[in-house]
Amino acid sequence: MPGLFDPITVGAVTAKNRIFMAPLTRGRSTPAHVPTELMIDYYRQRAGAGLIISEGTGVSRRGLGWPAAPGLWTEEQVEAWKPVTEAVHAAGGLIFAQLWHMGRLARPDVTGLTPLSSSATRAPYHKEPNPYAEAQAASLDDIARAQDDYADSAVNAIRAGFDGVQLHGANGYLIDQFLRDGTNRRDDDYGGPPENRIRFMRESVARVADAVGADRTAIRLSPNGESQGADDSDPESVFLPAARALDALGIAFLELREQAPDSTFGKTDVPKLSPQIRAVFHRPLVLNQDYSVETAQRDLASGVADAIAWGRRFIGNPDLPERFRVGAPLARDNPKTWYTAGPEGYTDYPALEAATV
Repeated sequence: MPGLFDPITVGAVTAKNRIFMAPLTRGRSTPAHVPTELMIDYYRQRAGAGLIISEGTGVSRRGLGWPAAPGLWTEEQVEAWKPVTEAVHAAGGLIFAQLWHMGRLARPDVTGLTPLSSSATRAPYHKEPNPYAEAQAASLDDIARAQDDYADSAVNAIRAGFDGVQLHGANGYLIDQFLRDGTNRRDDDYGGPPENRIRFMRESVARVADAVGADRTAIRLSPNGESQGADDSDPESVFLPAARALDALGIAFLELREQAPDSTFGKTDVPKLSPQIRAVFHRPLVLNQDYSVETAQRDLASGVADAIAWGRRFIGNPDLPERFRVGAPLARDNPKTWYTAGPEGYTDYPALEAATV
């Protein structure tokens, strides 16, 4: 039975443990979406993870509507990522870039552009004024251009020194907007029945796999429950064929962020689909959200998961795998500094040895 501290091969790389760092938007890039020197220390400190999945990184100006999030579509961005990946490698770690197209969640006050989605819909917001705009329904040319952006940014990621890429297909962003019938109202080959709604995802992943290799390509999905206004009336009918298609493409791994009734980040009564997805996806499967060491070991032992990804735990605990290994207490992070500029709440959380001293 595999354990958290056993190595695992995911595509072209072998991770030293099965404790992955999930993508975490932190807002420490420049207004032009260029990574900063501060990010070098942040990622280096967390290189004890078996694999780091970077924060969501924009594939295009139109697709990145989050202030101070990084991108991978300009040469300046590529060059600024290089010292980050070099630092992770020098510390013995691995890092994939998460490729992010926000679709209708790309804010016009950040991009200066009308957002793009599967259909002409507007995302909800928890208060007024709503910063989101009604999206433009993607034409076939728009779809081809978005897939070009995924492939081009994947090539840029490899040039920048990343070990691979993960497409962001979860949390109500562009790929998710095509997958779910609550946001996809198309009546062409990209809408309607599940086999059509998975087409944009399948083609996008295939384009990236052709560009950088299937063994350096992964994707993240969130198959159960509503996320940022995106929902589906029958998630099993779409996410199982999606998982089969991904298995056939031979990708490095599939990550699932799954909610539960008692989740700390989104809640749902919709059952988790990981057991059914495990039956049709035979490559490494990574599960995420609200895991303890005990529940992680349980799911590894049962075979439903091959690795577990933690997100927010890595914010306050840069050496999270070591803390898990020795059974040390976990430090609490400060949500007020999740997205603020500067080192506070970013690179100033001490490692275990420094904390005990």
